[in-house]
Amino acid sequence: MEEISIEGKPYRAWRNAPATLVDIFREIQSYTERDYLVYEGERYRYGEIIRAVEHLAQSLQRQYGIRKGDRIAIAMRNYPEWVIAFWAIAVVGGVVVPLNAWGTADELKFGLENSGSRVLFADAERSRRLHGMLPELPRVLARAEIESDANSRTFEDLLGDAENYARLPRVGLPEVALSPEDNASIFYTSGTTGRPKGALGTHRNICTNLLSAGFAAARGLLRRGEPLPDPDVELPQKTALLTVPLFHVTGCHSTLIPVSRTGGRLVLMYKWDAGKALELIEQESINGIGGVPTMMWQLIEHPEFQKRDTSSIETIGYGGAAAAPELVSRLKQAFPQVPGPGQGYGMTETSSIVTSNSAEDYLRKPDSCGPAIPVCDIRVVDEQGQDVAPGEVGELWVRGPNIIKGYWQRPEATAEALTDGFMHTGDLVTVDEEGFVTVADRAKDMLIRGGENIYCAEVEAALYTHPEVVEAAVVGIPQKVLGEEVAAVVTVRPGSKVTELGLRKHVGEVLASFKVPVVIDIRSEELPKNANGKVLKNVLREEVLSLRA
Repeated sequence: MEEISIEGKPYRAWRNAPATLVDIFREIQSYTERDYLVYEGERYRYGEIIRAVEHLAQSLQRQYGIRKGDRIAIAMRNYPEWVIAFWAIAVVGGVVVPLNAWGTADELKFGLENSGSRVLFADAERSRRLHGMLPELPRVLARAEIESDANSRTFEDLLGDAENYARLPRVGLPEVALSPEDNASIFYTSGTTGRPKGALGTHRNICTNLLSAGFAAARGLLRRGEPLPDPDVELPQKTALLTVPLFHVTGCHSTLIPVSRTGGRLVLMYKWDAGKALELIEQESINGIGGVPTMMWQLIEHPEFQKRDTSSIETIGYGGAAAAPELVSRLKQAFPQVPGPGQGYGMTETSSIVTSNSAEDYLRKPDSCGPAIPVCDIRVVDEQGQDVAPGEVGELWVRGPNIIKGYWQRPEATAEALTDGFMHTGDLVTVDEEGFVTVADRAKDMLIRGGENIYCAEVEAALYTHPEVVEAAVVGIPQKVLGEEVAAVVTVRPGSKVTELGLRKHVGEVLASFKVPVVIDIRSEELPKNANGKVLKNVLREEVLSLRA
């Protein structure tokens, strides 16, 4: 590591981290003949992706007038075109704005307008969803017929058919001067006020995560007494299965981790399906798999699990939500050839990894998400921002070169979230004598459903838009596979005939389907509150659980 200065403050940073995403992209020149992406029956070598990215980046600069710092959005499923668009935006100096492909038209529109995106890369479904909205916004469509408006073009228009990428001439990358502190991405994360906040990340943030992931893997090997991997490019290629959406910070960074200095292969899934994942593990000899705990449960409990060859799996990792200790032992039984699963902690605002628990330590401390990565400083504080005693519960604050600059065009939210470079995570944790972090609860009014953050205020705001709803409170209820599900309790106007189905349909018209409550308890009386008038959600949660018992 080395000490660096960011905005006048000292930080520890990885000495050998690439400076920018362009530096990472240049590294892949060594692997031109290797497979990079596999999707369904399609295979793309590094050399093909390099050529496609060079041409698309030149088109962005010359045809669309994109300059350093311009925002460009991507709204599509896990297609190879997503990855090509990401690299083209990054190397031209643009700011990548990944939008939640599950979002409604209004949610997508907000992200486009708030970010000020100058171009949108979209697939057919997202394009249809946005039909008639922002008609002046130029669009590049993947796997879709050209639309009638003049502002829409297809990947084929700009690059030709995908099978011809290998025959594209090399045109080089646009000349753009980039530094580690330049803006690189805006990931939207749900806000407690109901509108998402854009987490503004830098090239250093993203590049830091690559070495942090490498450190976590190396630490596990050393803990087992095994040698570090040989970087020889002639060694057999390792293959990872991408199980999460590319619009997540974890999914997006997963397109870079196998690239940087390893030349790995990435197998994409259109969407998560445990049966399909098992098929791909066998078919593509997958070495590494990860995601959220939900996915691991679904994988090992799938009826096809015993019928599939999963012996190629070497590493299993997950995060994004709390995992029952039982999952550790179950995975060890299901994959005896793997030393054990690993778990980590991170969030959008920390550019992913903050802590990592390697297999040996995870088996020893299955409740913990591990110690902090060496370039990260952590604090555990009380409500006044004062450090608590070791072992006591407090809010986790994180500082390091992986922390975002702040929230896009939200200075007040940025000031509330950052103190002297420390990001307030909103998670309540303890830290033991060895420095291992254990998440106790969430200070923010949020639940996590299958790895997806859902802020209660956002769902409550949707319920309040129904004319019959007087009060609304949203809580998380436990669910074995998903971790939590959304539940709501509402008070309606006297004489109201509104039904649970009607309210669920109403929310579904406003928010993405995964945010729609699975149960809505409709009442005529006022919701229980404390002396300060705050709704007692702990009481409501128990009442909802008793109704479902």
